[in-house]
Amino acid sequence: MINRERIINNFIEMVKIYSPSKKEGKFANYLIETLKDLGGEIYLDNGYTKYGGDAPTIFAKFKGDLVSEGVTLCAHMDVIEPCENISPIIENGIIKTDGTTTLGGDDKGGVASIIEVLRVLKENNLSHQDIYVLLTPGEEAGMLGAKSIDWKDVPSNIRPTTNMIVLDNAGRAGIIAHSAPCQYNFTFTFRGKKAHAGIEPEKGINAISMAAAAIAQMKIGRINELTTSNIGSITSQFPTNVVPDYCSFHGEVRSHSEETLENIIDEYENIAKNVADKFTGEYTLELSYNYPILKPKDDLKFGKEFAKVYEELGVESELKVIGGGSDSNILAKEGFNSIIVGVGMYKVHTVEEYLVIEDLLKTTEAILNYIIKYLK
Repeated sequence: MINRERIINNFIEMVKIYSPSKKEGKFANYLIETLKDLGGEIYLDNGYTKYGGDAPTIFAKFKGDLVSEGVTLCAHMDVIEPCENISPIIENGIIKTDGTTTLGGDDKGGVASIIEVLRVLKENNLSHQDIYVLLTPGEEAGMLGAKSIDWKDVPSNIRPTTNMIVLDNAGRAGIIAHSAPCQYNFTFTFRGKKAHAGIEPEKGINAISMAAAAIAQMKIGRINELTTSNIGSITSQFPTNVVPDYCSFHGEVRSHSEETLENIIDEYENIAKNVADKFTGEYTLELSYNYPILKPKDDLKFGKEFAKVYEELGVESELKVIGGGSDSNILAKEGFNSIIVGVGMYKVHTVEEYLVIEDLLKTTEAILNYIIKYLK
């Protein structure tokens, strides 16, 4: 029942709409009209006003004729730059670009899959339970749309149901991510004392030296099986003849254990304090808790059920713990039980990004089969 040509054409049409983070307005309007034409009841959350965006989070409900809790389908609307004037190329079963832009398979592949499922249900007049759709802006910029939803204003009749399929996993159809880490961002700033580097350097306190000494003692990279850390930037700009009195470095740490995460931050801060004391300088720490842990709320019942749907289609399934964050982490705070599935997007966030058409079709068929066969 999946229309191969239609879903490909729809995907290509969508990736040609410019929609980087905070500038998804045109694409959001396109989707709102599409969802209305398919019979959706629409609610728009304007949380984008909190972070300077231009597109709402789109809620849509498609009333079914069967009694059950239904399912929620979720994807995000924004695309990583460079994503203007995308020229899609279909070749050997994949969709790619000319190498000057990203493709936007992340996550317009997910959006195309959702739209195709809704179209098949409508044109074939298939019985189904209630279906909820949630499309967010700003995911690539730190899940801004999901974080900014004002849940108390979402009408109760359109609030998405608990079990949520998030179509935003890189890789092949059949991979079902069910657990993801929480994450802190950190910025350590060291302050020393300026002095002339050529005449009296001993009167200065070198902030870069303090930062370097701290970093050298910190565990960075793979800390354990479920915990990683990284430093992404160091800032200090002084002439070579001045002992620098300022240096900061910015990084992240993520883990599937909140306790481990907190222990690492404590360890980092102890290192910074000891270094500052040794140099007789000062340090400050800024922390931001970006997103919480994602883990199943039903002992993986939902994930295993969807894995069975893949297997019935002849697609090898794999339940997986992943190391990245997504809207699923943010939505977990609101009680949603998410699985994250792949639609065949590879090399995402690069100009070499491509989408495997067969994977897109397989996941779309799996979602359709789950709706019409398992939720009755």
